[in-house]
Amino acid sequence: MTTEADPIRFAHVTDWVFDLDNTLYPHHSNLFAQIDVKMTAYVSELLKLSREDARKLQKELYLEYGTTLNGLMTRHGIDPDDFLEKVHDIDYSWLKPDPVLGAAIRQLPGRKFIFTNGDRGHAERTARQLGILDDFDDIFDIIAARLTPKPAPETYGRFLELFGISSPNAVMFEDLARNLAVPKALGMTTVLIVPRNFEPTFSEIWERDVNNEDEVDFVTDDLARFLFSIVQAPAA
Repeated sequence: MTTEADPIRFAHVTDWVFDLDNTLYPHHSNLFAQIDVKMTAYVSELLKLSREDARKLQKELYLEYGTTLNGLMTRHGIDPDDFLEKVHDIDYSWLKPDPVLGAAIRQLPGRKFIFTNGDRGHAERTARQLGILDDFDDIFDIIAARLTPKPAPETYGRFLELFGISSPNAVMFEDLARNLAVPKALGMTTVLIVPRNFEPTFSEIWERDVNNEDEVDFVTDDLARFLFSIVQAPAA
């Protein structure tokens, strides 16, 4: 694992794949924290639990099923559309437009995709607020994944097949190392996005991936700088 981009190791890349939350925007913006609170409230209302018990169950579902949604569908048969609508009813104005990131993405040779466990609407609103929506060729969301979230192997398979991507010619950027295990096994280059200065923010211990570091080729706390360094171009 290295923190410095090596242009030679990216020269073969034709498809650039980006997770959304806490990857295309920085951890310290805490946008996902709003979603996290909404999910806790949803679980609390659905099952008539206290906030403390709802949050405990929420994390249990997350760890066992990959996402809270997947766990609620499996155990309680909830309507996924209702869940996705309610938990993504958040204030996107917290995000600041990021023209430097947009410029960094645009200068990459090849296609660019957003690959998220959220839904397309959330991805579009987030990317639009950042000013980078038009810099992507397409979005692969939880609906396209047939409601099976990363890190399920079949979900990566659907993504690659849908867009005709050869995995050895692709790179994936993620904030969760466990979501890089399958891409790494498929031959993709993997880049882990961490909080600025490599320090924790609101994230809790259940979100950590200390056992998945072997899945990571590169790590960075500054996505735009990293992307610019791949083609050896200075950031604006």
